Amino acid sequence: MCGCLFLVMGAVFPRTAIVLLELFTNWNDTAFDSFWIGFIGWLFLPYTTLAYVLMDQWGDPINGFGWVIVAFAFLVDIGNWFGTARRSPYGRPGYA
Repeated sequence: MCGCLFLVMGAVFPRTAIVLLELFTNWNDTAFDSFWIGFIGWLFLPYTTLAYVLMDQWGDPINGFGWVIVAFAFLVDIGNWFGTARRSPYGRPGYA
């Protein structure tokens, strides 16, 4: 299931990859105690959620390197949240 094509798709479309994992595997169920935690992660922090699910499956329990991957995914999510305003013409100072 987790071939190179899935990893590339997860890097480009993390929400789609999480939905496919939910439909075809039980990895989300083993990573999260509640559906709502995974759903909130899917909604607000998709890269972090995907990294957490994959690291939980591949290194149960998540070891030191797995936490580095999850932290990097969190930084990518934060960059997506705050980098969007910088690229927007309305986020630039002096632009009316």
